[in-house]
Amino acid sequence: MKFGFRKPSIKKRITTRTSIKRQIIHRAGLKMPRGYWWLRSPKKYAYNKVYKRTMFDVFKILKKLFK
Repeated sequence: MKFGFRKPSIKKRITTRTSIKRQIIHRAGLKMPRGYWWLRSPKKYAYNKVYKRTMFDVFKILKKLFK
């Protein structure tokens, strides 16, 4: 697990937004309610929980500075 600055990837941002799997799940209405992500994938949920608490995003810092 890394700590500190997170390097953003434009390529990954675009591919996740245009993913076919994402579009199918979204249009079929199979989205989980907020807060229930741990039901679908508990391992990924735990990893993301730790990751978000240990890393920080440059874009969020810049957004707060120029508000």
